[in-house]
Amino acid sequence: MITYLFPGQGSQTRGMGKQLFAIFPEETEIASDILGYSIVTLCTEDPNNQLDRTQFTQSALFVVNALSYKLRLAESGKLPNFLVGHSLGEYNALHSSGAFSFEDGIRLVAKRGELMSRSPNGAMGAVIGPAAADIRTMLDFHGLSAVYIANYNSPHQTIVSGPKADIEKSKQVLVDEGAVYVSLNTSGAFHSPYMVSAREEFARYLENFSFSKLTIPVVCNVNARPYRQKEIASQLADQITSPVRWSESIGYLLSQDEMQFEELGVGRILTKLIPSIRREYQAQPDNTPKNSNIQDDRQVDPSLASQFSMKGDRTDERSSQFNTQFTVDKEKLAAEARKKVERWNRLYPVGAKVRIPGYDMELTTCTPAVILFRHRAAVYMQDYNGYFALDEISSPAER
Repeated sequence: MITYLFPGQGSQTRGMGKQLFAIFPEETEIASDILGYSIVTLCTEDPNNQLDRTQFTQSALFVVNALSYKLRLAESGKLPNFLVGHSLGEYNALHSSGAFSFEDGIRLVAKRGELMSRSPNGAMGAVIGPAAADIRTMLDFHGLSAVYIANYNSPHQTIVSGPKADIEKSKQVLVDEGAVYVSLNTSGAFHSPYMVSAREEFARYLENFSFSKLTIPVVCNVNARPYRQKEIASQLADQITSPVRWSESIGYLLSQDEMQFEELGVGRILTKLIPSIRREYQAQPDNTPKNSNIQDDRQVDPSLASQFSMKGDRTDERSSQFNTQFTVDKEKLAAEARKKVERWNRLYPVGAKVRIPGYDMELTTCTPAVILFRHRAAVYMQDYNGYFALDEISSPAER
């Protein structure tokens, strides 16, 4: 069995698609007409330095990925068994499965890129080394609950997202604890609750489209399982604020029979993530990827780690002191979380209307409060389709 992978934002490079544009002149002209500028000039020359700007990046990658798939089918004459794409790349997976036309795909990603580019004062960073659950614990311990996990790329490569000031603080915290940290050139806090206004507007835009029956299973970023036909529009909207569960998605595909992977489009960023995900998957007794992904676009090549030194040569004594203190602090956080959950469930029933500071919308709880990651008190929001920490919520009595 084989899965085709489509990369997302972060894989773009000047010169991409040059040969494809020559092979598929008709599609190239259609793309330029819809976008209102030359896709060839943008991708191959980028004279105005726009290729790294979200509103241009997403359209450019969609076109190059789509033409790459078209060429691969012409060469092989065979369809893949599964399709999956990382964030923006998911639109190529859905297009390849027949959900929408090439033209509508361009319109969708152009609008998505436009809306996402409007998000001000956000930032993202790639964290290489610690597991996502440990990153979450470190951030919470240092009072950085405003920083979210945006991408679970592999067992030891995680993307964080949040306000610029908080992301900058998180960088120092995580580097001090031995992680490799790479700041990403994004215009907003993608795949986090800070994108909720973009999500809402995009959901309305999606109402103008209908989606054809999928002909090949497409694994969804939001829940790491194949799309259900009736959920295409809602999942595409949710993807803007939900974390990309890439590691879990690949784990699901590895659970199929003798799965092979082939990356189409620009570069091999996603291909390089697979070995570490496969090792983690094979290490589990039930062959289920080890993920603590219940909360919270760009990809970073794991080889970047070799370009950054770990934070000095730490002594065994300092490491031991940190591990002891960290264990104690996690126990304290767990006890505090239990108290928060008990209080919330005593005071507020399922269906309570709440507000999140900084968001101009009302959300509705649809579960009791629970403890995530053994220490994080949170409740699931019906309108958001995701968890919010209780500390981030203005309770009904406080509005």
